[in-house]
Amino acid sequence: MAMVWDGQKEGGGAAAAAEVASQILSRADRDVTFMMHLVGESQNLLVRHFVVFIETELAKRGASYGAHPLLRPFIETHARELSNFVLQGIGLRLQFGLQALEAMAGDPMRLLRVDLWDPLQSHVNDAQRHFVSGVGGLQRILVQIEAGA
Repeated sequence: MAMVWDGQKEGGGAAAAAEVASQILSRADRDVTFMMHLVGESQNLLVRHFVVFIETELAKRGASYGAHPLLRPFIETHARELSNFVLQGIGLRLQFGLQALEAMAGDPMRLLRVDLWDPLQSHVNDAQRHFVSGVGGLQRILVQIEAGA
């Protein structure tokens, strides 16, 4: 029999997804935050900035595109990594709790929580279906591990 955590029932399905969505949103005041995320042209601007920055720094050290054929992919990869670092840092630094967001939106009925419940339940259901659809492969892997042990 499978182990069950925190008193949750085995199986799952839509009822279990609805229950976990409700439990998560009951903790929303302390656990749900919204992060600022830069998208579109702003992301590209940041990547381009880091491309020029890296090119300039490498040129100061004598590295050029002609001498190193793989330099362009190296620069682009590192520019994206630096951009992601900046974007993640901004997102982590500028988080808004659900209560603050509701207060800014003037949402006394907490409609935002209702808006979150449906997609949360849907994503939980999707994740459950995805796992179940691949559980045969997992079972084959476990059998192979046991046979090799």
